[in-house]
Amino acid sequence: MLRAPLLAAARSKGIRRLVEAVPATRSVVRRFVAGSETADAVRVARELAADGRRITLDHLGEDTTDAAQATATVAAYEAVLSALASEGLAAGADVSVKLSAVGQFLPSNGEDVALENARKICAAADAVGATVTLDMEDHTTTDSTLGILRELRGEYPWVGAVLQAYLRRTEQDCRELSGPGSRVRLCKGAYAEPESAAFQDKGDVDKSYVRCLRVLMAGQGYPMVASHDPRMIEIAAALAIENTRSSDDHEFQMLYGIRPEEQARIAASGSRMRVYVPYGDEWYGYFMRRLAERPANLGFFLRGLATRS
Repeated sequence: MLRAPLLAAARSKGIRRLVEAVPATRSVVRRFVAGSETADAVRVARELAADGRRITLDHLGEDTTDAAQATATVAAYEAVLSALASEGLAAGADVSVKLSAVGQFLPSNGEDVALENARKICAAADAVGATVTLDMEDHTTTDSTLGILRELRGEYPWVGAVLQAYLRRTEQDCRELSGPGSRVRLCKGAYAEPESAAFQDKGDVDKSYVRCLRVLMAGQGYPMVASHDPRMIEIAAALAIENTRSSDDHEFQMLYGIRPEEQARIAASGSRMRVYVPYGDEWYGYFMRRLAERPANLGFFLRGLATRS
């Protein structure tokens, strides 16, 4: 019942000002966001690497309509990739990029600008042995994002994409992206979508997730199973065995701050475990979507505010 209001709040400037004005908010946000600086992202990457967990870093920001801000986002990714390389943490690392943060929504030639900016990030990643995954946003951007993915993969075939199981189209997208060399992160989805585009019932979303998993695990690409759901993790592991996949040709992914003990367990078992680590000042939209995904997250947030206010 709270999902829709929280997702609406994620795009409300008024509610954003109220939440950000509460002094205790940032201390609670730190559970889910590494910090605001490049150094914070590198610190968390180092901590996770110490127990065998890999990282994908997301410099927070989205829906950019300012060319200078898009350029600044590119520079932020270049800086964090350079910093990871300096610390010996870049090889095998990944960065997650929202195309709307690098120009996709600019009023003039937005897709071309986003493509060029994403290409610069890919070049920086390639230079240090890291990879790039294009985050997926709401369903209105899916075709544009997949089009830019195709362009980038002509030069950087390792560029990955996120597909969202709650969209009705995703099973077919999985089929089209399950070929050799393709990297696909499968998640359930975290935006408010119309019924015409997305399944609304949790049970239907779960069924779609499993169907998509079957396609990806049976394909020739590299599935990235993004889920905190124990049942989905168990199903993914069984499908990997069924399709004779070794531990180095698929991976599990979870969000920073959510089920850290399970993350460590999966890594210790010999499976690849990657943690999605957001950082930067533009944390509000990301944080609100995390609250919408799980009522337990909202409870944690409210308890944190009560004890810190």
